[in-house]
Amino acid sequence: MNKQDFSKRKLIAATNPSSPIAEQFKTLRAGIHFSSVDKDYQTILVTSPEPESGKSTVSANLAICYAKQGKKTLLIDADMRKPTSHRTFGIHYNVGLSHLLADSEIELEDVCHQTEIDNLMVLTSGALVPNPNELLASKKMEQLIQQFAEQFDQIIIDTPPILASSDALVLTPYVEGAIVVLRSEKTLKDRAKTAVKLLQKTHVPIIGTVLNRVKNHANSYYYYQ
Repeated sequence: MNKQDFSKRKLIAATNPSSPIAEQFKTLRAGIHFSSVDKDYQTILVTSPEPESGKSTVSANLAICYAKQGKKTLLIDADMRKPTSHRTFGIHYNVGLSHLLADSEIELEDVCHQTEIDNLMVLTSGALVPNPNELLASKKMEQLIQQFAEQFDQIIIDTPPILASSDALVLTPYVEGAIVVLRSEKTLKDRAKTAVKLLQKTHVPIIGTVLNRVKNHANSYYYYQ
């Protein structure tokens, strides 16, 4: 699969916005809106219990849905262990979040990438580092998110699987809500419960869960629910 085909398949909310899959992402966005009666979830963390659950695809398409709604949106790839946003959007990640955290001379405009989608910018993970947990838990990260919140209407943060590392957990004090992505017929119930319990201990509101790759017998593809 070439890069163009890869992106087209991953970014279904942009390439085929009227498809059943894209509609599911719009439903997710609407669900978040209606769940925030007393609170506007401006900064949302997306994680999963284990790898290969599709959390990065969910993050990207949810960000696209917000951008298409007219919101100035930033997608942050905070998975410094297995980043994917650069490949999904076809952009370089030579300079990204890790550089922004480690180098005080690098400015936000130096690392954020404008995508082909109006209102959507992407901050890639940057170079892989030996201490991602320490960088994400730093005071600088908190300050950056505060800075992002002043410049963007919506921030989606793609984080590593919660049972694989504590990276997602250290970011919870800086966000207003979390979404857990589960993969149908793969994510074990006990692992899902453990992931939710870990998030609950941080007191971050769990906005909801996404059951991903549910088989649709009327379609050879898959859909999100």
